[in-house]
Amino acid sequence: MSLTGTPFLYTTVVLAVAALALPFVLWTRLRGPKVLRTALRALMLLFAQATAITLVFVLVNNANNLYDNWADLLGTGNHVQQAANLGADGTGGIAYRQLPRVAQKFAPADGPGMRASGGVRVTQLRGRVSGVNAEVYVWLPPQYDEPAYKNKKFPVVELLSGYPGSAKAWFGSLKVHQQLEPLMRSGQVAPFILVAPRTNLIAKIDTGCANIPGTVNADTWLSIDVPKMITDNFRAAPAPNGWATAGYSAGAHCATKLAVAHPDRYRAAVSLSGYNDPIGERNSLANQNLGLRRANNPYILLKNYRVPPRVALYLSGQSGDGYQAGVALERIAKPPTTVHVVFVPRSAGGHSMALWRPQVPAAFRWLSEELGQRPPHRLRTALTPPVPSTGGSRPAELASGTASRAAAERRR
Repeated sequence: MSLTGTPFLYTTVVLAVAALALPFVLWTRLRGPKVLRTALRALMLLFAQATAITLVFVLVNNANNLYDNWADLLGTGNHVQQAANLGADGTGGIAYRQLPRVAQKFAPADGPGMRASGGVRVTQLRGRVSGVNAEVYVWLPPQYDEPAYKNKKFPVVELLSGYPGSAKAWFGSLKVHQQLEPLMRSGQVAPFILVAPRTNLIAKIDTGCANIPGTVNADTWLSIDVPKMITDNFRAAPAPNGWATAGYSAGAHCATKLAVAHPDRYRAAVSLSGYNDPIGERNSLANQNLGLRRANNPYILLKNYRVPPRVALYLSGQSGDGYQAGVALERIAKPPTTVHVVFVPRSAGGHSMALWRPQVPAAFRWLSEELGQRPPHRLRTALTPPVPSTGGSRPAELASGTASRAAAERRR
């Protein structure tokens, strides 16, 4: 029975109701020695508590897509088949762009929200360079199959989940496709191909999107194997101009790091409540030693460029949760690098899906601009308001991306 499936949810509901009713029915009807009756009553209470906790866990997990399956929950899953030393560029000397095309098989994805807005499809990808074997979810924009767009190559955004987290979370919890489909149809957002690869590749540990010889090649999986598969199977725009990354929490760190580390593969990145130093996630493999931390810190990577990369960064966060990381990057960025920082007030909520979900439209409007997929001029005012924001505390400002840094400084 699937951990995130409807049958398991209904089973936990039935068990919880039964466990609650059991003491009312049997409490005074138990027979036998006092010790036996006491033990049975204790077991009924424990059963009621266990089913209640299980039901709460299932509801929270389904809402936030923390664990995709039983292997993730129990820590028995491992998606790394090999982890060779691939060198500084993560290719191992392989001309990966010249590798033969592989036709990948896709199936409809299951789970909450996965059938909405045209449906999300899933495939099991065996990474030819990284040695990773894991699932990748893909959603195609509404224009993809329209005759007028039959020769169109579409920009791509890789969606990265947090830790713990499922690749389904962007579709199931953040409802990215359901939010963006009407905006794409109306021309307010570019018609992006959305790609959500698995980022949690090793049981009970965050890879930090790093390449660590002998352990995992997560960077190569995300920046080489997944993009190669997408361009082999879909009408995807070429890198770097047609590619971007987006993530929340630990996935936000990955999104920024991948874009800064590989400006030849990505043009832009969106970070929602991310961090720069991998020490921001205590279970991150990139937090093992100072060398790994520096090699996977987008602030240090950006600062060490002799020639600033052509990459655009959108970073949103609250004070102490992503905002300072964005400001730090903004302060060292030099053209053609651009950094757009959005302050999120505490009144908008905490580090959760409820905080990130309303930010999706604004972030993708910004991506449409940065990847050259410009909406009509009348629609661009949400990104560049003619007057400064007056505080950034209202939900409308949060959703439009106009919350200002000046307002943040006033509140500190």
